[in-house]
Amino acid sequence: MTPITHVEGRRLALSNLDKILYPATGFTKGEVLHYYASVAPVLLPHLRDRPLSFLRYPDGAEGETFFAKNVPPGTPDWVRVATVPRSARDTTSARQVVVDDLPSLMWAANLVTEFHTPQWRAEAPAVADRLVLDLDPGEPAGIAECCEVALMLRERLAAGGLTAFAKTSGSKGLHLLVPLTGAPSREVTAYAKELAVAAEQTAPELVVHRMAKRLRGGKVFVDFSQNSASKTTATPYTLRARPHPTVSAPLTWEEVATRGEDDRLPGLRIEADEAASRVERYGDLLAPLVTGEAAAPLPGS
Repeated sequence: MTPITHVEGRRLALSNLDKILYPATGFTKGEVLHYYASVAPVLLPHLRDRPLSFLRYPDGAEGETFFAKNVPPGTPDWVRVATVPRSARDTTSARQVVVDDLPSLMWAANLVTEFHTPQWRAEAPAVADRLVLDLDPGEPAGIAECCEVALMLRERLAAGGLTAFAKTSGSKGLHLLVPLTGAPSREVTAYAKELAVAAEQTAPELVVHRMAKRLRGGKVFVDFSQNSASKTTATPYTLRARPHPTVSAPLTWEEVATRGEDDRLPGLRIEADEAASRVERYGDLLAPLVTGEAAAPLPGS
């Protein structure tokens, strides 16, 4: 029998709670749901008013994964759905889930999904309130090289009056997030590309701004393309479909600087239990992204 629970007055059927989703550690679906309930106070502000893309892994991290943007069949009528443009060139619209509250979060988590969100809100499609740079190392480069590039980019952003925040990708690399007062996504993408190109010109032995695999060996690919209005990035605090229950977790700049010197130190592959305890210790290190207190205009706009 499927367990029934009530969350803030909403009735939820939570299924297969004993199912192991991360075979390497034995981490179960019930533990996934417990994790999301634990971090909900800091996760929800990063989800709120942002149309969701789901990266589903219902058979676990070693099973099939697939992206879904459309509203899933059987979505409760109390889950918010937003109508948003498919793209700047497409006049048609899409309907996507928006997770604004704890019941909606627990319903979505029960689907077994990574949460991915755009850099804009449903009320203002293609007007970005943040810039993102995804730092992806090509072997034999690793997290130490990502940290070195992150520090370089942080300085460049600061020179333009922008404040950068760091988080793990939950996979191999890092994400840099920059709060903005609002700018067209195409302009943010162009500026992010300028940053990536400049970083490559400064350190060509370390940085590449193009995606081609043949160029990325031993370097850090600075992916600026996720600023496109049609693209999404792993939301802060989301679990990832990796061998271990890793989280796209915020970092302090002290941690980034220290790990940049020695990638053998712990702390940059953050799993669910540690992520929850870090929230208790630090609160939300990315809170300025949602409060707007650190937001600044895009240089030149």
